[in-house]
Amino acid sequence: MAGNTKELRVRIKSVTSTLQLTKAMGLVASSKIRRANEGMFRAREYKKSLQKAISSLTASSECLKSPFMRWDGGQKTRLIVIAGDRGLAGGYNNNVLKLAAEYPDAEIIPIGKRACERFGKELNSSEKYSFQEAYTLAEALCEDFKDEKFDRLGILYTKYISVMANEAEISWILPLSRSESSDSSVVFEPDDLTVLNQVAKEYVAGMLIACLRESFASEVAARRMAMDSAGKNAKQMIEDLKLEYNRARQGAITQEITEIVAGSGN
Repeated sequence: MAGNTKELRVRIKSVTSTLQLTKAMGLVASSKIRRANEGMFRAREYKKSLQKAISSLTASSECLKSPFMRWDGGQKTRLIVIAGDRGLAGGYNNNVLKLAAEYPDAEIIPIGKRACERFGKELNSSEKYSFQEAYTLAEALCEDFKDEKFDRLGILYTKYISVMANEAEISWILPLSRSESSDSSVVFEPDDLTVLNQVAKEYVAGMLIACLRESFASEVAARRMAMDSAGKNAKQMIEDLKLEYNRARQGAITQEITEIVAGSGN
């Protein structure tokens, strides 16, 4: 019985340490949520402006000559897969990697330490990924697309729905699709085709940054929810273990009293 109470004390101490860890990680995630959301909303506005400009350009029949609007039905796919730098965020990373597995023939460009580990590439950070890094990657991707090294480009990221919900999805970036509507008040110089070919790199970089900011906001929200859930589970486990410990201790005391009484009777 004494051994049982000792084991329970060790387990209570272990779960208490886990509870303290989940509280700390939850506080860190909470402190990042505001900054992550601000970055996400700014990136959404930038993305909306880029999409509006691209929509005006691709509505022009002249832009059909652009290599970025080429589509010959090829299936050579490149996917930029955005995952987190750390775990303990519920199903956040797993959902991204599970969706990526649905494209076994795609060439993967991972961003985020978890994605890099999964696909065996050099580690980089999804949280600290800069616009300059995104633009450099966009330049290389646009050149490869023009050289017909792949047929379509997608960004696999996590869409932020709310603090309690997010969803892994793919945003297809290249080739550009023709828009049916255009803003006739916008005049591009020197001409629509030249502008589209120049702005394509900015568009790919901007879409990538928007997806990165969206993913990071989803990650910190998912981590806070996961830590809140883990904390509640740990508290319940501690209560159950304490109850079991008190019962075991009371049983040990009762047994000792019984033995003493029995011994004194002899």
